[in-house]
Amino acid sequence: MRQPILIELLAGQGAHVDPLAMALATDATLAGRALPGASHTIWQLVWHLDYWMDYELQSLESREPGYPEHAAESWPRTAAPATPEAWRQELDRFARLLAVLAGWAARLEDPEVARRLVHPAKQETVTDVLWQMVAHNSYHAGQIAMLLRAFGAWPPAGGGDTW
Repeated sequence: MRQPILIELLAGQGAHVDPLAMALATDATLAGRALPGASHTIWQLVWHLDYWMDYELQSLESREPGYPEHAAESWPRTAAPATPEAWRQELDRFARLLAVLAGWAARLEDPEVARRLVHPAKQETVTDVLWQMVAHNSYHAGQIAMLLRAFGAWPPAGGGDTW
């Protein structure tokens, strides 16, 4: 069964803002800017999204990495990218991982792919993993949107909810 809504949500269409457009509209300085009271910077949120997308993509390819012992392992240790080039590399990684996830979503037309177990202990299928990634990305994209609003950088050049 095809999941066009899943592909759209990964790309920030429909009810979701485009997470890639938000990230691309953010320079390295803003990405590393801390907001008092906020738990993470935009850089840290994008890095964290990349961490889990990479983890699940490895799992989808039957190369499941070890699950982190502590949540802190899925977050960068610094608040800001080391350089503008490091931020650019993270953005490139973000774009690539989103595209690969969308490719997996397109493969859900094949019922065998859709039902294949990825995490047998949890009985999670390819479909389950992809929906979990959409929910996870949406949650943290909302945090990025709130940070951008707080910094006066909303809406991003790629658009966003302004009403």
